[in-house]
Amino acid sequence: MAPRRFHEQFRQIQRSMPDVPLAVGPDDAGEFLYEKGVVLAREGEEAQVVEDTVRGHFTTFAAGVPDRVRRLGPAANRSGVVRIQVSDPGEGDAAGDPAVTGALRALSAVQGRVGRRMVSRNHVVHIAVNACPGDEPVPVARDAGPNPAVAETDGDPPGDAARVLVVDTGLMHDYRSYPPLARTVGDAQVAECDDDGILQQYCGHGTFIAGLVAAVAPHTDITVSGALNDAGAVLEHEFGEKLFDAVDAGGWPDVLSLSAGTSNGRTDGLLGIDAFMRELRDRGTLLVAAAGNNGSATPFWPAAYADLPGYEDTVLSVGALRADGEAGACFSNHGGWVKAYAPGERLTSALTGFETPVPYVYQHSTYDACRYGFTYACTCNHPRHTGVLSEDDTTAKPDQVMFEGLAQWSGTSFATPVAVGMIASYMTAHGVRDPRAALRQLLDGVTEFAEVRGAHVPALLPPTWRPVRATAPTARP
Repeated sequence: MAPRRFHEQFRQIQRSMPDVPLAVGPDDAGEFLYEKGVVLAREGEEAQVVEDTVRGHFTTFAAGVPDRVRRLGPAANRSGVVRIQVSDPGEGDAAGDPAVTGALRALSAVQGRVGRRMVSRNHVVHIAVNACPGDEPVPVARDAGPNPAVAETDGDPPGDAARVLVVDTGLMHDYRSYPPLARTVGDAQVAECDDDGILQQYCGHGTFIAGLVAAVAPHTDITVSGALNDAGAVLEHEFGEKLFDAVDAGGWPDVLSLSAGTSNGRTDGLLGIDAFMRELRDRGTLLVAAAGNNGSATPFWPAAYADLPGYEDTVLSVGALRADGEAGACFSNHGGWVKAYAPGERLTSALTGFETPVPYVYQHSTYDACRYGFTYACTCNHPRHTGVLSEDDTTAKPDQVMFEGLAQWSGTSFATPVAVGMIASYMTAHGVRDPRAALRQLLDGVTEFAEVRGAHVPALLPPTWRPVRATAPTARP
């Protein structure tokens, strides 16, 4: 059977969030995940309006349901949103959630009069989006070197080096064994391996990202926040608070690198991070966010804030170029809301295993052909492997590999830190202290462009990046 990547990811994320009933939306279309039976609203008067409206709706259409409508705890965070239960989350299966859909529709007329959204699903924000991120990591020999290679620098780091905060999974225990990360600080990765000593999925994601920033911009102060340590997934109502906590821990950085998000079927952002985004806009920080790996033009948040009025200078959304740099990677999201593209396929950076080799078992099988219809040797089908989550045949043996430091990995997750590194490097090289000004100047000076789904887009190509040409894949036996 062909892999069904989104539903495989659903099972993986559900395992990492065992106490949270999840549903697939919209209506099992496989675009996003959300908490079943619950909606979000801003605390205060708006939350009360949502409760009253939903209760009235169910009084009319579903006898007995109104008693289940209740607020789930106080708004104990700066995001200013509360969860409101609208049905029993234990009822039904994951194929959509009629009660939540009904609650959203009940508020549509009220929101129209108010002029802004008052209610939302409680989406799952995660780094695993239809792919993992664009594929799963592939071992690379230690002597192969990173790609992009580490840029040459002169002298000691400047006293006013750019400050980059990576919000992702934490740092692997042996990350300092990789010289470019010697000055990097931050949270440790939680539970790197399972009880059998097998590296868990997505562990090393944050370390890989930090290694890319350090390679492109060696004179950069990099801090890694492990806010997404739990398989890279968090509920929307918690995500805004985690972002606030991350910047509170070390102060607002120059650049915030974020390789996570979700679509929501809308064009006006995420309710759960609205407070954070408004404060971000008032600060000097630049958010550089991954466009996502759905191969879709549907807005992916928070990257798509780059296309909202008032956020043009605050957010840079980054798509992925394929390994040869000639066009967009098959998995990369695209559209007018994606403002720049950077190499994001088959990049090489630090993962883990520098001290002791670590085994990894693939979770997803590759496809027989590109699932997005591309004809180059893309990450959908190359290199070949069989994964645990993809096979209905329980006798199929998944492939296992050993990591000894470096890995090759693909996704907009990794195009993002390449763009971050270029901005940080520009700030240092030109003495520009304002990251938003540095981004404008960098984009104004772009001379390289690529073709993405018929569009001519700016390509951010680090001088040390080397195109990679994959051999044509062979058909799966």
